[in-house]
Amino acid sequence: MAPILQLQSVSKSFGALQVINQISLDVKEGETLGILGPNGAGKTTLLNLISGDLALDTGTIFFLGEPVHSIPASRRCQLGIGRTNQIPKPFEGMTVLENVLVGATYGQNKSQNEGYKKSAEVLELTGLYDQRDKLAGNLRLLERKRLELARALATNPDLLLLDEIAGGLTDHEVAELLTVIRTLKEQGRTIIWIEHIVHALVSAADRIVAINFGSVLIEGNPASILENPMFRQVYLGVETEITAKDHA
Repeated sequence: MAPILQLQSVSKSFGALQVINQISLDVKEGETLGILGPNGAGKTTLLNLISGDLALDTGTIFFLGEPVHSIPASRRCQLGIGRTNQIPKPFEGMTVLENVLVGATYGQNKSQNEGYKKSAEVLELTGLYDQRDKLAGNLRLLERKRLELARALATNPDLLLLDEIAGGLTDHEVAELLTVIRTLKEQGRTIIWIEHIVHALVSAADRIVAINFGSVLIEGNPASILENPMFRQVYLGVETEITAKDHA
């Protein structure tokens, strides 16, 4: 079976700065792929290239066997690529339900009735159903993160891109979020997740790709990545935290 996503020699520069350098990567259907790297490694840029929020300079991107690197983000969403943003960007003057309904109706061209049904399902899954009539602008951070996830899920993506969805949350809130992500894994959802909270990422990921300076440093199962000397050297200050939490 062909991978659901294939990146072939993908590169991106901003002026003289090479942010993504000849990255090739396959993602299998149903896999949760974690991407690790220090600040400035190119992680979010890589997601932006996959989602279509940025145009690549060279290379190709195949999704479900078809080239998608030349089509806009809106079309990629309709084809089945959904994403969250590192900083939640809800429509603050709209309710939680209305925010999710936008994704359900326009992201997949559903009728309003179908959109309401899908929105209700997603709000239940993400724990936001009781907040559905609340203005998005009044949500606290955890609720905003959940809404960001709900809006992406409302588009019914075959591939879900998570950009530091756990960033800024307490340990208890991260645990709550992990419960949702594990449910998505059980449903067979394909996920690419970049995250600085390493213990959360490795507890959910099937495979880890570590990147640095826009290139793949190493890849493998979470346990092998955590023990790899190159990975430890790149992360330096968080080495102790990774080891302690992963083996607790």
